[in-house]
Amino acid sequence: MTTYELYINDILCDLSSDEVVTLLYQSPIFSSLDSIQSNRSYNVALPPTPTNMQAIGQAARPEVGKLLPQVKNIIGISSGKGGVGKSTVAANLAVALAKLGYKVGLLDADIFGPSMPKMFQVEDARPYAEQIDGRDLIIPIEKYGIKLLSIGFFVDPDQATLWRGGMASNALKQLIGDANWGELHYFILDTPPGTSDIHLTLVQTLAITGAVIVSTPQQVALADARKGINMYTNDKVNVPILGLIENMSWFTPAELPENKYYLFGREGAKQLAEDMNVPLLGQIPIVQSICENGDKGTPAALDETTITGRAFLELAENVVKQTEKRNAEQAPTHIVELKK
Repeated sequence: MTTYELYINDILCDLSSDEVVTLLYQSPIFSSLDSIQSNRSYNVALPPTPTNMQAIGQAARPEVGKLLPQVKNIIGISSGKGGVGKSTVAANLAVALAKLGYKVGLLDADIFGPSMPKMFQVEDARPYAEQIDGRDLIIPIEKYGIKLLSIGFFVDPDQATLWRGGMASNALKQLIGDANWGELHYFILDTPPGTSDIHLTLVQTLAITGAVIVSTPQQVALADARKGINMYTNDKVNVPILGLIENMSWFTPAELPENKYYLFGREGAKQLAEDMNVPLLGQIPIVQSICENGDKGTPAALDETTITGRAFLELAENVVKQTEKRNAEQAPTHIVELKK
């Protein structure tokens, strides 16, 4: 008999092993906001349960390799380290792709630091489930024409997510395989900074079309960006790099749009792209409105008349171009197989 801790927010977490059951939900998933804000927990005795347990009477989740059959391109947004604006780039890239007319989904895969609910002003949203083809599937939140899911919808935003790697990975699998993502041209994955269990889970669960690496120009960030590139391109993973994005390339005052102040060095990511023989997809300037828009939940890409709006739209166009080139010239990505 294994002891689990049952949280009031309907997430079951095994604190003594990596065997977990997560995101058990009803329809709707949460009956009230109070249910996820409670700090109470209860210890209950449950028999050991496999990580892919389905609700009683549910059809089985499709096996790895058959998930997301209507999704054409899966793009991983990564960074070698935190603090380079990866989530801001991922959110604005998704918005810009939607403005170009594509069907876009965005998965906030940063389990321990989810940002997308705030960036899209949907912090109070609560996903619900619908019965589809014999399965209860989570219906993503929709905002600005984008389908969105985040672990932030399921946990208390004021509490740290103290989960083992296996627990976090299992929750991520449910957000991928137990959700009704439907038809998408682009499925954007906002991954955690660095290299971790979450990245391994993603490449073992999905055939990622390509990865985009976000970095700032300074050398301390570029050193870790190299590691991010290596993670995807090593022969055990073999996910193509679509290109690099240099974020915070320069500071431009809104009232002086022609002025550029290079606060973190100049064209470091551009040089790295040349050294690593990968495209530079875009250079995003620092403008005060980016921060303000992120905090308000109105991504800068919504307004293409601004400096940053135009930069993100150009970025999206370059991502589309590189994705189409990758699909035309390279074989489909293979899911990384588990070695037993």
